[in-house]
Amino acid sequence: MLDDRKAAILSAVVHEYIGTAQPVGSGRIASAAQVKVSPATVRNEMSALEDQGYLTQPHTSAGRIPTDKGYRFFVDHLRSTDPVLQKADSSLVSDFFASANSELETMLHRTSGLLSSLTDWTGVVVGPSIEVATIRSVQLVDLSSHVVMVVAVLSNGVIEKRTIETADEVTPSVVEDASRRLAQVVIGRTFAELSVGDMPDDDPLVTAAVEAIREAGRSAEVFVGGASRVASAFEAVEQVREVLAILEQQVVVVSLISDVIDRGMRVAIGEETGMAPLADCSLVVAPYSVAGEPAGTIGVIGPTRMDYSQALSAVAVVSLRLGQALSEE
Repeated sequence: MLDDRKAAILSAVVHEYIGTAQPVGSGRIASAAQVKVSPATVRNEMSALEDQGYLTQPHTSAGRIPTDKGYRFFVDHLRSTDPVLQKADSSLVSDFFASANSELETMLHRTSGLLSSLTDWTGVVVGPSIEVATIRSVQLVDLSSHVVMVVAVLSNGVIEKRTIETADEVTPSVVEDASRRLAQVVIGRTFAELSVGDMPDDDPLVTAAVEAIREAGRSAEVFVGGASRVASAFEAVEQVREVLAILEQQVVVVSLISDVIDRGMRVAIGEETGMAPLADCSLVVAPYSVAGEPAGTIGVIGPTRMDYSQALSAVAVVSLRLGQALSEE
């Protein structure tokens, strides 16, 4: 634990570095309102904070910058306060959800953009969990003599579409009959409850449709807004490439966010993300619920020097409003 003076100085260093991205000197911190001690005292305390692993000095003649440990202390202190957005950002969120009457996928994609606008970093939205949703309706649509589309509407508002290629030629009447049989088999059931083994051997189209639906339930959709913003925080081309490569892989993003949530964390800083390319990044996440049931997760990815107060507030407020909006659908 840090005493009050060290905590105030560390907080001032973090605030200053977040704002300037430049090493912070003792003179600058001594003038901070919450510190109120001499530059010499600040120098001694900053040296002690460095010895304890909260600060580091990138160059001998330079000021100091926070380490992951320093950010962690700062963030843990922030989490004891209620999330508050600035008036302009609060109005932006209210206006966004007041007009958010589009279909689910569009809303989630736009929400990732909203998070990016609020924080200036990359917004991520993981769609509602498909596995726990029940199938509300299903239909087979003949696209051609050998291609059929299965369209399933889920209880959480997700619409899943998959195409099926058939070896035998199918007619509209065959597809219509199979669609009725498929509905009898799957409506009211979750993806986890579907089993191809329950299908008659002499009903290949229905069996293929069930398999297509089950396949859809194995992955959650991810929406990323402002991917280039986090990349702009780094100068090394290879580092930018690695960060962008992670954001382009839906399975990796879902795994990353799920791992953070499973560890009981809302903020993963640097190496806490568990991914080497994100060693200089932080992830702020929050789950959202639909009709009282856990649905998905939203988050913000940015450099470790991100504005954590803003990110935590934005994620907390947007996750609540998103869940409310989806519950009203």
